[in-house]
Amino acid sequence: MTTIGKNLPSCLKRGELKRLPFGAFADSINERVEPADAAEEIYVGLDDLDSGSLHIRRWGKGSDVIGTKLRFRKGDIIFGRRRAYQRKLAVAEMDGICSAHAMVVRAKPDMVLPEFLPFLMMSDRFMNRAVEISVGSLSPTINWTALKLEEFDLPPLGQQRRIADILWEVDATIESYSDLAATAEEAGSWFRHEHFTNGSRYGLTPLRQAGRWVSGGTPSRSRAEFWNGSFPWVSPKDMKQPAISDSEEHLSAAGRKESTEVGSGALLIVIRGMILAHSFPVAITQRDVAFNQDMKALVPTEAFSAKYLFHWFKCATPKVLGRISDSSHGTKRLAMEDLFDMKVPTPKPKDQSIVVEQIEKLESVAASAHRNIEALRLFGKAFLDRLVT
Repeated sequence: MTTIGKNLPSCLKRGELKRLPFGAFADSINERVEPADAAEEIYVGLDDLDSGSLHIRRWGKGSDVIGTKLRFRKGDIIFGRRRAYQRKLAVAEMDGICSAHAMVVRAKPDMVLPEFLPFLMMSDRFMNRAVEISVGSLSPTINWTALKLEEFDLPPLGQQRRIADILWEVDATIESYSDLAATAEEAGSWFRHEHFTNGSRYGLTPLRQAGRWVSGGTPSRSRAEFWNGSFPWVSPKDMKQPAISDSEEHLSAAGRKESTEVGSGALLIVIRGMILAHSFPVAITQRDVAFNQDMKALVPTEAFSAKYLFHWFKCATPKVLGRISDSSHGTKRLAMEDLFDMKVPTPKPKDQSIVVEQIEKLESVAASAHRNIEALRLFGKAFLDRLVT
């Protein structure tokens, strides 16, 4: 990516750039509409715009909203002028109405190509200036009177065409990878759900019997010699990945003697804390670790693989969250007896391996697609920012 930034594409000739006020090559379209007069038309709110994406994937109807709105036409740019730091900007692929907290921007085609303008506006140069000139503290907003005076480097139309062709091709490839990732993720979730919800033919085992359950603990915080060593001590804040091999805090050799630990291949779950208000983290240990009292570990019996149980937990998450309640201190807590009574399909180990392999193949496809998306976004950003810096 650094090479891209240093070597400008042959389509750009720096000496031909013209620095112009934004209002010299774009207009703000301020056509007001009452929703009652556009009840059946498409309505796009700021919440319908995804940060960093030029595409509108969600919308409502005029009859869904009240208050004066703005009209946009196909090809216009809908720019979230309120809280510009969210980088919400999209190209309309249809006519409709949008939030008055947006700005409808239309290219002056004799100065800037409609295909090029959205990329200029998505650049760091444009977005950073948009944030800087916003006014208001709670909901900073851009005024057209200020934005139209901001100056930007504009290539000749022929160069704009070649640049836009490259960037739209990058965008189209990102969209293709996004569709692939979504399809693979959906297929993986479907396969997992189908197996675990229809797995009674394999026989069922109560979760309490799926392995040895271990409770965690915390060595005394007042004993400095227990802490700041090299041995991982896992707490809920570390449960952000499906595999645990390290932690934010570490124990000393003395601290290990005061802790509870499990080896590689155990499952860690969070049983207490506000994190349970919206998620149920599960992870598999990759090495020996200790863990705190807000968590439990399950060391599987020979009848189960850790990965198979991991995917069961992922499938069962909605039901598990239904077993969470507030303790007397107002903290979210998982009802362990209810969890222990939940039943897990028990196919033979080789069949468990097949299930896990199928799910992980689909997850691998999705992960690969996401990596390609990130690489393409970095390429597009480096290419674009070099052009307008």
